[in-house]
Amino acid sequence: MKEKILLKNVIKHFCLITRHRWLVFKLCCRIGLPWRGLLHDLSKYSPTEFLESIRYYEGTRSPIMGAKEEKGYSKAWLHHKGRNKHHSEYWIDLNAPQKAPIMPYKYLAEMLCDKLAAGLIYQGKNWTKGYQLEYWKKEREKVLINENIKELVTDFLVQVSKDGIEKTLTKKNVQELYKKYCGNS
Repeated sequence: MKEKILLKNVIKHFCLITRHRWLVFKLCCRIGLPWRGLLHDLSKYSPTEFLESIRYYEGTRSPIMGAKEEKGYSKAWLHHKGRNKHHSEYWIDLNAPQKAPIMPYKYLAEMLCDKLAAGLIYQGKNWTKGYQLEYWKKEREKVLINENIKELVTDFLVQVSKDGIEKTLTKKNVQELYKKYCGNS
């Protein structure tokens, strides 16, 4: 029985991450960063991330959450955030003078696409244009991230909640938000 569940999880998780990557790719193409979309989350197929993820697979949220609840940490997350520059956690160095620097534009833009795609994939038909903002409001204070980036993400998700993805996720808008909050970094 356990083997059937595990095999089912292998297939479902593979399909889930592949659908997620495909959606991130399409969103990144909208803002002129197809290469970022193509490379997005390739580490999720690595044994370290994939094996833990199938063990904690639920289909409605990240398996990382289940691992953290059971063990207090996730090997998959530690592996993932250290290899994927679109995660703000990649940029954190508590021993550096600037603990949370401003992320380069291309990774910040990919992060916005990733946030939208994660909500769309996990929520499916239940996704609303206000979903990401509500989720972000719960996570915002828990995340160690540069304050300028935090404000940019908030502004972006407020725009999505009002105007939707089509109008908000444009190369021009994302570039203008980056310039507004991060300057020409």
